[in-house]
Amino acid sequence: MNQTLHSHDTLDLAAIRCRHTLLLLGLLWEDDRARVDIARDLGLSRSAISNIVAELMEVGLVQEAGARSGTGVGRRATLLHLNARAAAMLAIDLGASHARVDVLDLRCRTLATTTVPHDIQAGPQATYALLCELARHVLHDAGVPIAHVAIAGVGVPGPVDHESGRVVQPPNMPGWDGENVGAHLRDLLGVDVLVENDANLGALAEARFGTHRGVSDLIYVKLATGIGAGVLLGGRLHRGARGGAGEIGHISINEHGPVGRSGNPGSLESYAAAQVLVPLATRLHAEGTPTTMHALTVEDLIRHANTDPLARAVWETVGHHLGVAVSTTLNLFNPHAVVIGGRLAQAGDVLIGAIRASADRRTMRINADRARIDLGTLGGHAGVLGAGAMMLGALLTPRGLPQLYRVSRLVDPPGVESRAPPPGGLSSPSLNKPAPGVTQTPHHPVPFGGSP
Repeated sequence: MNQTLHSHDTLDLAAIRCRHTLLLLGLLWEDDRARVDIARDLGLSRSAISNIVAELMEVGLVQEAGARSGTGVGRRATLLHLNARAAAMLAIDLGASHARVDVLDLRCRTLATTTVPHDIQAGPQATYALLCELARHVLHDAGVPIAHVAIAGVGVPGPVDHESGRVVQPPNMPGWDGENVGAHLRDLLGVDVLVENDANLGALAEARFGTHRGVSDLIYVKLATGIGAGVLLGGRLHRGARGGAGEIGHISINEHGPVGRSGNPGSLESYAAAQVLVPLATRLHAEGTPTTMHALTVEDLIRHANTDPLARAVWETVGHHLGVAVSTTLNLFNPHAVVIGGRLAQAGDVLIGAIRASADRRTMRINADRARIDLGTLGGHAGVLGAGAMMLGALLTPRGLPQLYRVSRLVDPPGVESRAPPPGGLSSPSLNKPAPGVTQTPHHPVPFGGSP
């Protein structure tokens, strides 16, 4: 009986220590801190903090960064610094017409990157081969061996079953239904791979790195070949029962409207996705809307969005339809912010103005008064930053910390027993292969993103 109690006590103490270690790493991810500051912030003794710090320094995750500046009398405290180069992460942004691969450090800063045109309809095998080639290229450029990569994260432009990791009937990815992207890339790259819908990653990116960083209730709408939304509620992604939450592009905004790629009549994608822009511009021009553009392409419509009468008319129309869908999300979820991102968000002011005006007319005041509707600020980096946020969220957990220790540890000193957490992994035995906390920003109650 005493032995059983002792075993449970040991497990509880190990879990508590792991939790304190993760909290400490979270503080250092935000900024350099002295031991005395960490002890105060976490409510722990200086000796407890020193023990955890010694462990983290032993495995190379934390370094001393010199004395704190100041003019006070006495010895200045030594600052601790997260060693962001202790491990690397591989971020993959897969779109309908491009593939991007970045090597990130633990602060999600890009060490090397490459982007190439790629048609997702080329199919899984051709895409895997390309991604492996790009991964080898950026790892070489960054001077990072594959053994130094703790994890990889992939964003895909379609629904992902959260439990199995399989893509499920993606409207914009023919030939990919049932494909387990994570398992295939894990076998090819030799590291654990997390897979998520690209709009969900956009929500994670904006909440961690964007203008609305720290906001716990945020909806990110990605406008591109398709239209999807990432829903963040209470600081956590809302994926739904299986992973299909946020498919805003397939909501019918007119039950008698045209049939979109999903087969739903009057879906939002039928009115506002990239493939409808040129036909809409052609129709408006035929009806008499003037233009100074010599060609009608998506790129021209984006480039002249705020200067050409026809382009402006297109984006005002698209923004109106988007506003109808955005008002639905506001009335359903009452978020602090709706962020519009993706390639089409480059249309800028005319688009966001039309979205705000349309949503304002349809949203209950209780859901509109403190909501902001803004353009994203991360541009084409949202995908890799979202993958970075996802990977950090997996590594900085009790299951992920052993993997982070394993990669970051240089060499255990002879005769010293490691204090690292017990062996484990994020989701796959491949983790053991030797190779192949944000503070919320103040929120101003300004309806739909007007100037405070």
